[in-house]
Amino acid sequence: MEAEVIKAELVLPTHMSFKRIQMYEKYPKGQSKVRWKQLKQILQAENCQNYSPDEPNYVNIESPPSMQPCKRICDITGFEAPYHDPRTNLRYANADVFKLVRSLPNEYVQRYLALRKAAVVLR
Repeated sequence: MEAEVIKAELVLPTHMSFKRIQMYEKYPKGQSKVRWKQLKQILQAENCQNYSPDEPNYVNIESPPSMQPCKRICDITGFEAPYHDPRTNLRYANADVFKLVRSLPNEYVQRYLALRKAAVVLR
């Protein structure tokens, strides 16, 4: 026996309520997405020349120094450095960098420390 094929039409909504609305449905052709303004455009729109110098705006933003401690950065790689070498005083991120730090000649160590403005005479 052959199975009978029944033709049925399913009527489905354009999107299910539990699914996210697709971008093409949200922004059909011809409509553009929200565009971000650049700083120059914001300044022109606000007309900052008419404000008094004491009133805060984008041109004269002043903030107090940060209360958070500064991050320690690896002198070799630039990643966050939880460790420092007591012999050379260089900061390093992992064991591979530590091997490199220990193999550096003294003048290179001094250059790295000078970049960080922590140059000291090593003995």
